[in-house]
Amino acid sequence: MRILVAMDSFKGCISSEKAGDAVRRGILKAYPDNEVIVKAVSDGGEGMSETLIGALDCSVVHTTVSDPLQRQIDVSYGFCAEKKLAVMEMASAAGITLLSENEKDPMETTTYGVGEMIADALHRGAREFIIGIGGSATNDGGIGMLQALGFEFCDREGCKVSPCGKGLKDIAVIDARNVLPEIRESRFRIACDVNNPLCGENGCSAVFGPQKGLHGDDIPIMDSWLRNYAELTKEKYPSADMEHPGAGAAGGIGFAFRSYLDAELLPGIDMIIRETGIDSEIRKADIIVTGEGCFDRQSVMGKVPGGIAKAAKKYNKTVIALVGMIKDENISFGEYGIDACFHIIRQPMSLREAMDTQIAEKNLMMTAEQVFRLIGRI
Repeated sequence: MRILVAMDSFKGCISSEKAGDAVRRGILKAYPDNEVIVKAVSDGGEGMSETLIGALDCSVVHTTVSDPLQRQIDVSYGFCAEKKLAVMEMASAAGITLLSENEKDPMETTTYGVGEMIADALHRGAREFIIGIGGSATNDGGIGMLQALGFEFCDREGCKVSPCGKGLKDIAVIDARNVLPEIRESRFRIACDVNNPLCGENGCSAVFGPQKGLHGDDIPIMDSWLRNYAELTKEKYPSADMEHPGAGAAGGIGFAFRSYLDAELLPGIDMIIRETGIDSEIRKADIIVTGEGCFDRQSVMGKVPGGIAKAAKKYNKTVIALVGMIKDENISFGEYGIDACFHIIRQPMSLREAMDTQIAEKNLMMTAEQVFRLIGRI
């Protein structure tokens, strides 16, 4: 039997590669003669660039940029001179994991370092960009990134606004005269795992702001600033659309990429499947195993499990999901191409225990072993 394992990372716990390897070991314990292929996957967040760097023959390059609080940090990304291609994760420069709990504050955080990363790649000759925008600490609408690329946002007195979230409130004029000229020659493909608009009850401030440190009273305030920013943007760039699916991704940087850089916003898992050749492995497999740490409705609507299942059903393949927890018990798995879903938690334990790397790997391995012992008897 040929089995493809394509697990997402268990965020804050184990990587896609380690999750896949744990499942592989469990399957082989049940039936050593099975052929098990493990592929690292991501939906645009943690691990995306690592997955694509090898698949696209990129080298890892290093540079220094600003972190979300404008401190200098070292970052890396993938670059292929022959293809003029750069592969990045915005979380490297503007990720929430770069901040301590008491540092989280979307009023003060910025995507400026993301723009610096892009500028560095432009200077190296990159003209094709694949950028994952998951895991951000920001809600600045992407103005920090755009300022690093030469766009100017000024107040009514003509002074440049802060590149942070709080700078949104002062924007009155948008000037593109000093934008890096290489931008016009470049193509941006943005791996995005959410479909939220920029503003409103489903916008970035309301839905994702609180987990980034935005307090309740500040949510409608910041939402109004983003709306004003979007309206000014539309005056300058008529194709700008604050309602476009994904405009609210990563604190509004999805809107910035699409409106100012003419970027495509694409489901991250679809991009991974296309760029890494996983589709051909799915076609050759008898069973596909996927999964992630917390399984909810988003998991079947654009994230790794749903994307893998959708691709597998083109070939009428059996799909099994192994997950740390199921957040929404009302999900109809079959409707989304997942034939069976299994919790890996085997006994009562705290969240801290469940997210221990060794415990999670052991739980994945043991659950995979039991599932495939059953499959082998059918």
